[in-house]
Amino acid sequence: MKLTIIRLFECSAQDEIDLAKIWPEYSSSSLTLSDTHRIYAAKFNDRLLGAVRVTLADTHGALDSLRVREITRRRGVGQYLVEEVIRDNPDITGWWMADVGMEDHRVITAFMQALGFKAQDGGWEK
Repeated sequence: MKLTIIRLFECSAQDEIDLAKIWPEYSSSSLTLSDTHRIYAAKFNDRLLGAVRVTLADTHGALDSLRVREITRRRGVGQYLVEEVIRDNPDITGWWMADVGMEDHRVITAFMQALGFKAQDGGWEK
């Protein structure tokens, strides 16, 4: 089965289980979904492997909590996820991702730079 990037409009019971594995620090009730607060996820074999929260305001978008399950890392899932989020939101001209809660700052900096983001105080901007 092919890896796909989806925007979650509502979470199924299986989505909630998968998101709990991706983001164990969040309860399912804290993951609100709306036009301005979105979750995009990488899906393979009916399971979510990675996800990112997206907040939109006018022409600006903020990414947070980008995470790919450890067993799936280093295979391009995160890159594909961010690229599809940006492609799915063509009206957004400025993107920001804060560096809060990053596991390995050096690795995520290289990752964000590979996606065309520039390091700023407190995160990355594109």
